[in-house]
Amino acid sequence: MSGIWRRLSRGCRAAQPWRTITSRSSSSSANISAAVDSMLLRSIKEHYLDVSKMNPPPKVSPPSGFTVLKGALDGSNGAVLSRSYGNEEINISVMRLSNIVPGGGGGADEEEDDINQLFLHVDVSKPDQHKSLNFLCGLYPDALGIHSVSLRPKLEASGFFELPSTYNGPVFGDLDERMRDAFHAYIDERGVNEDLFAFLQAWLYVKDHRNLLRWFKTVGSHINEKSVAEDA
Repeated sequence: MSGIWRRLSRGCRAAQPWRTITSRSSSSSANISAAVDSMLLRSIKEHYLDVSKMNPPPKVSPPSGFTVLKGALDGSNGAVLSRSYGNEEINISVMRLSNIVPGGGGGADEEEDDINQLFLHVDVSKPDQHKSLNFLCGLYPDALGIHSVSLRPKLEASGFFELPSTYNGPVFGDLDERMRDAFHAYIDERGVNEDLFAFLQAWLYVKDHRNLLRWFKTVGSHINEKSVAEDA
């Protein structure tokens, strides 16, 4: 769950009167259903307005050499940034680490950690090869750590998280320290380092904001259409 939704939900943990409606005896289930729909639509509208008033973070440009891919904000989990390095093409996808490994406690410290932990999928491809070198990384404000390195089908053919059908390489932490350092130097040379954090964090905030507004609108429209159809 994104930081936007957490902040919003803190203000909505008071009494929820719609929970008591179903326990009231009534001869008209249609009236109860209409009352529930109306209350839910009103709540959705209030939340939509609250989210739409949130101030976006300061605009941050991607690090030098990287460009934002067209349509990235409207995609699901596709690549966000791209750059060329010699004859290589570097593509970077990003998610919040909390979306992959959900936390359990939900305390303030944990929420702050969630915001400051990003998960990168770095794809390094060459035009004359059918596979690309993939790095799965954890990104923090002041560091980047590699979790795994593997060869996989090129990004355009595989999607974001296709499970490999062949050997996926050793556990990265089991590699010799010099080899681990060399892999870190390899992606750092290509601009994949902690300098990406500020832009990607701001980008995810904007994406979360858009997705949440879109969700409120589509859910509200669905409920409203149901209510209109029942009244017809």
